[in-house]
Amino acid sequence: MSDYKEITLTPSSNSIISLDHVTKKYGTARGITDITLDIQKGEVFGFLGPNGAGKTTTIRVLLDLIRPTSGHASIFGLDTQKDTIKIKKRVGYLPGEFALYPNLTGGQICLYFANLRGGLPWENITKIAKRMDVDLGKKFRQYSRGNKQKIGIILAFMHKPELLILDEPTSGLDPLIQIEFYNMLKEAREAGSTVFFSSHILNEVEKICTRVGIIREGELVKVSNLQELIGLKVHHLEITFATLPPIEELQKIPGVDEAKVKEGTTVIIHVKPSSLDGLVKEIAKYNVTNLISLEPSLEEVFLHFFKK
Repeated sequence: MSDYKEITLTPSSNSIISLDHVTKKYGTARGITDITLDIQKGEVFGFLGPNGAGKTTTIRVLLDLIRPTSGHASIFGLDTQKDTIKIKKRVGYLPGEFALYPNLTGGQICLYFANLRGGLPWENITKIAKRMDVDLGKKFRQYSRGNKQKIGIILAFMHKPELLILDEPTSGLDPLIQIEFYNMLKEAREAGSTVFFSSHILNEVEKICTRVGIIREGELVKVSNLQELIGLKVHHLEITFATLPPIEELQKIPGVDEAKVKEGTTVIIHVKPSSLDGLVKEIAKYNVTNLISLEPSLEEVFLHFFKK
């Protein structure tokens, strides 16, 4: 595991979330180990990992729903244990799994939580409900999985929090509502909010996040911006030649990880970004009729970090 460690903590006055060597043990079961992370004001930070990697445990430590075995966490520069009430007033939270009052309507639930926060304009709630296309007049037990998730999103956004902590927020949402949700995240960021976004859905992280942290088996193995992560992986080229060149010659080109025939005279080549110039010069010796470059996706980078 230590081979994957590339974590740098750079706390500053703009830090919204700070985790300092946080560990949570569940007896002999794995929790999280030595998590060190700093998230700046205005970021949309994607916390990426498969189910069971430690994403939810990290979030629960941040919100003081569970206490760490060791280490320290702060939000807004406040201690997450000593100042938990002050912190929660300024945070919007959507848990990965939640249960609300089954016999109350969606509107009654939202009003109840709004009153717990000292009262909110009702239009704050109805505007989000309209965007989410959810009927606030139905009882919670009558909602589908997706509509229950929409109520959770309303509760997280309705008080316009400084920090949004969202655990798998698009679970159960249909594609059109997901797009509207991404727009809401963009607007929140433009208004000055910070977003901590837990997910295992890779394409949505690519769409909306400014930085990504990858967690594996309870350890944070990489923190970087998206372009840096994608740059770690090879590019995929589909090259069609007039006449198929010797594959063994293509495989000898410096930086080429793999070269194989796809069909006919089309060859798939995997090459490191730093070696693209050399590859182009080498294949220029042959008659190239078509070339398609496929930029590596975050999913490929993700699998690179998670393969044994």
